[in-house]
Amino acid sequence: MRVDPPAFADAQTLTRQLGDCGYIASDEVGLALFLAYQLQKPLLVEGPPGVGKTELAKAAAATLEQPLIRLQCYEGVDEAKALYEWKYGKQLLYTQILKQQIDQVLGKSEGLGASMEKLHAMDDIFFSERFVEPRPLLKALQQPEGAVLLIDEIDKSDEEFEALLLEILSDYQVSIPEIGTVAAQQVPVVILTSNQTRELSDALRRRCLHLYIPFPGMQQEITILRSRIPDISSLLAQQMAAFVERLRQLELGKQPAISETIDWGRALLLLHADSLDRDTVLSTLNVLLKHRADVDDVAAQLPQLLGSEP
Repeated sequence: MRVDPPAFADAQTLTRQLGDCGYIASDEVGLALFLAYQLQKPLLVEGPPGVGKTELAKAAAATLEQPLIRLQCYEGVDEAKALYEWKYGKQLLYTQILKQQIDQVLGKSEGLGASMEKLHAMDDIFFSERFVEPRPLLKALQQPEGAVLLIDEIDKSDEEFEALLLEILSDYQVSIPEIGTVAAQQVPVVILTSNQTRELSDALRRRCLHLYIPFPGMQQEITILRSRIPDISSLLAQQMAAFVERLRQLELGKQPAISETIDWGRALLLLHADSLDRDTVLSTLNVLLKHRADVDDVAAQLPQLLGSEP
């Protein structure tokens, strides 16, 4: 029995349900996902690393009650890793079986021409759907109840891979030369993420709705902290959000992401900290910052960074 995914009357309902799944979304994020879902358009989500782009796809899958199928992009990702490849081992096994039965298959009384025709007919058997190993892109199209397809860090792939995506992003189908066109059984929700390490092609952008997610404001980060770390005190959450907001105004090698703020909060709870002080912050900066030079720079400025309360 087919179960349709939840219907959302408006963007506010979807935003609220994302929150129920642990993802604190702004109105802009909720609206973009709602439009992508209703218009059946891919959603290209850009922003700095660690602002929740990948988590949005995970929360969307939970909210829509659909499986999450993830393709992690990297330099050199190709059709075999992203779309499909042939089950060569299975083809070889069948070849060995056919070899043992070759006399029965060809027939002893047939001429060379008829025998060749029968052998050519075997091509359709060995290059059929039963021998196709679906990778994430094809697997998402084959889901009878739909899926959320996450194409993560598309900016790490190359332009040739972008070209491979264009048919899927526009028509929700792929062309396999030996088989033909495979169309989606149910249109998936497609979310592409980019850290903007390179400029994406206009052809890809035209096929997508666009969303930019910046680092959260202080109040939103407090809400995220209290949602993901229920035991954190209101005072500590406010102090942490204010401190991280000041850090992001500095010229650091890597600004702390939301996930790192959450890790920092959990570390502070393990240390039974109920407020921020110089020694506590100094001893836990390595949780929040990922470069030694950043730790040294922030440590030198701790009096100023901790001087004003939110």
